Amino acid sequence: MSQEARAEAFAALHRGEPFVIPNPWDAGSARVLEALGFRALATTSSGFAFTLGRLDGGATLDEVCAHVAALAAATSLPVSADLENGYGPEPEDAAEAIRRVAAAGAVGGSIEDWDPADGGRLYDPAHAAERVAAAADAARALAFPFQLVGRAENHIRGNPDLEDTIARLQAYERAGADVLYAPGLRTVEEIRAVCAAVAKPVNVLATPGLSAAEIFAAGAQRISVGGALAWVAAKALADAATAIRDGGDLSVLGARLPLGEWLRSS
Repeated sequence: MSQEARAEAFAALHRGEPFVIPNPWDAGSARVLEALGFRALATTSSGFAFTLGRLDGGATLDEVCAHVAALAAATSLPVSADLENGYGPEPEDAAEAIRRVAAAGAVGGSIEDWDPADGGRLYDPAHAAERVAAAADAARALAFPFQLVGRAENHIRGNPDLEDTIARLQAYERAGADVLYAPGLRTVEEIRAVCAAVAKPVNVLATPGLSAAEIFAAGAQRISVGGALAWVAAKALADAATAIRDGGDLSVLGARLPLGEWLRSS
């Protein structure tokens, strides 16, 4: 599919039935997720950083763009990019991140309101909204519809203030975000409150305490999983390697996967 066709398909998903957008960490996992029937993909900053042997936040914009290009080349699905804070504090940094990742093949991307510098801090709401507005201007200048996600980081950054989160998301909506996202919401009541407070589609980060049906019933348009699938895979690796190291148990190597079917179907 062309990038334009992927962009149109991705935009249509946000107008249709609620959907899960899983987060692959490399081209192989992206192809498996496509073969399993998912209709769009989103990168994960933490999962991708892990493939580089780094912690979340450890990848550069150049590396993220190369990663997005690899996923877009490996599958026919729309790809949305986790752009963290836009790789810089200024509005133009956020705008440039959108332009760069779109050139790499993405048809969506998120800008968050957390500055990782000097131990980290939440951006002032007005400045955060200016950054979203600059990213929105960059997205609107593209030749295809780009789904810009405005992220409020409160609930995963030690400030679970639902009123402030909602106020931030409303500001990002006014600034031009197409999708609103507050990772770390834990209850149906929190999700329902956020969804009722904004008019644009809401993305919710999956939480083990809630089912997809409960999250969708609360008003979410889409569910992402962040780095969780990468950690499921990494734990399986660590558990198997530990069994080999500690007990010489080679039976853990018996896993077989239909790789030919998965990769051919892409």
